[in-house]
Amino acid sequence: MKTTEWITLGALIGTCSFAVAQEKPKHPNGPRHELPSEVIAKFDKDGDGKLSEQERKAMREEMKAKMEERKAEMLKKFDTNGDGKLDDTERAAMKAEREAMHKALVEKYDTNKDGKLDPEEAKAARAAGEKLGPHGGPDGPHGKGGKGGKGKPGGPPPADGPPPAGSPPPAPPEAGTPPAPPAE
Repeated sequence: MKTTEWITLGALIGTCSFAVAQEKPKHPNGPRHELPSEVIAKFDKDGDGKLSEQERKAMREEMKAKMEERKAEMLKKFDTNGDGKLDDTERAAMKAEREAMHKALVEKYDTNKDGKLDPEEAKAARAAGEKLGPHGGPDGPHGKGGKGGKGKPGGPPPADGPPPAGSPPPAPPEAGTPPAPPAE
């Protein structure tokens, strides 16, 4: 019996060791998005058609600097109380302006009238000098307000708290539905 246990344990350890030794996937967080050809052309200093780690680092540094610049511009424009950050009211004003900009861009460049900018439409808008994020929105990588997250603009409200400022009020209960228990 002990021999069988030792063989089983050895096989288990060997299997685990083999699994750990396997090459990690190149993109553990899913597949990477293909960079636009304009970006590759700008940062591909050795001309091999792809970005080396050093070229990617230069790209990230420039993008970070641009993001900081945009953040400073947003604060300058929307930080009405001058505290160096955006409160709910200031964020709501910024979001309203972004949504108006997005709506205007869609109305102007949405040639197939599907209510959004596809890559070709976004390319036409950029060619016309419009400032768009990499995925066609006027303000960032995900169009209207960014990806968001729990309680952040663009994401779902937290499950255990009130909805974010500027959210529409909850719908009234249907007739015959018992009222919700009071929040604690």
